[in-house]
Amino acid sequence: MATNLAISTPDPTDPIYQRLVEEQAWYSEKSRAARTAFKRIKVTEIIAAAMIPFLTGHTWPEITYIVGGLGVLITILEGLLHLNQYQENWTNYRNTAESLKHEKFLFLAQAGPYAGVENPRAVLAERVEALISQENSQWVAALQKSSQATPAK
Repeated sequence: MATNLAISTPDPTDPIYQRLVEEQAWYSEKSRAARTAFKRIKVTEIIAAAMIPFLTGHTWPEITYIVGGLGVLITILEGLLHLNQYQENWTNYRNTAESLKHEKFLFLAQAGPYAGVENPRAVLAERVEALISQENSQWVAALQKSSQATPAK
């Protein structure tokens, strides 16, 4: 007994579906870039911090400048992490990308909020825009929180 489990194939030129696919790709790429930047900076910090106790045990000439330079490097890297919010962007962008992916699968399967509705494309447009708007609101809130944490001069 065969059941109809076929997933509908949307029109690739449909602007609503295109928006979903493009936004999912954008958030996924931005998440990947933020994750890469965050991990590279953290690894560099860890290596620099590990070198400080190692180097202080030596009596090489000019070692204090090297140790001081590593301390400055760590401070700069932490400042960049705080300023650019790589970890927060990574998780927020990944969450939005996964939510968009979830919407895509529900839409293609005509399940969840898309089951039995007269115009599933309209529902898709509303839900995709709501997800994007929610992420944008979170980004603005994080930006405001960050600027409040940094005293103005």
